[in-house]
Amino acid sequence: MGRQRREAETISEPIDSGIAELVPDLGGRQSWTLRVNGTPQSHVDLDDPTYLEFEYVRRLGHVVDLTAPRRVLHLGGGALTLARYVAATLPRSTQQVAEIDAGLIAFLRRSLPVPPGVRISTGDARAVLARARPGSFDLVISDVFAGARTPAHLTSIEYVTQASAALGDDGIFAANVGDGGPLTFARAQAATVAAVFPHVCVMAEPGVFRGRRFGNFVILGSRISLPLPQLIRATAGDPFPGRVEHGTELSRFIGGLPPTTDATATKSPAPPSGLWGT
Repeated sequence: MGRQRREAETISEPIDSGIAELVPDLGGRQSWTLRVNGTPQSHVDLDDPTYLEFEYVRRLGHVVDLTAPRRVLHLGGGALTLARYVAATLPRSTQQVAEIDAGLIAFLRRSLPVPPGVRISTGDARAVLARARPGSFDLVISDVFAGARTPAHLTSIEYVTQASAALGDDGIFAANVGDGGPLTFARAQAATVAAVFPHVCVMAEPGVFRGRRFGNFVILGSRISLPLPQLIRATAGDPFPGRVEHGTELSRFIGGLPPTTDATATKSPAPPSGLWGT
């Protein structure tokens, strides 16, 4: 009988923004959940980097599968879950990860292997976009949280315009935001992306769309048509099936809210207390 893999223990370290923890899954797999100040940020499976635990990350994985981007910019790194996915499924891709928390980067470098073809840098997302060469990426993913909230300066039309400039003509901007209740923030974010890109859709679980519970919205924007039929099929087939709003349904979702500007920007709403058992 072969030797069984020893169960890993939680790794915890102070970082710039507080305390980071890598909590191992049970069962001996090399899989971990990254928590920052108690909030789950990422799940990684080193045995199978194509496994995506979080539903919103799975939605982003569908975008990768359907568009096969060669050059990817991740604004917000987490534990590099999606970067690992891209490296495994598109090994010829090049990826840049921008993470403002230098302590988190150092912690992850010590604790988990960095996937091949991935360059990590320290910096604010807008500063990174300001330095990006125009048209230098096929996919820009904005998944930035300070604690459990998206910083206000990463929610405006000026920010999305910077991301648009960094994309090639057929590139895609993808943003992950959290909201619940009346969904004022998520609806305004959809309006903001739609003010920059002619082709937009929003993905989320039906209950989240209806405001019945707090959850994640993935908003996509592009200058060219998005692969909507394929996205709809892939999202509907997820373990927790999702919906894709576009066209008339998207306009109804936005409900006439104006785009967010630097002058009107606010942080995303805080999730309900105890949402993740913390």
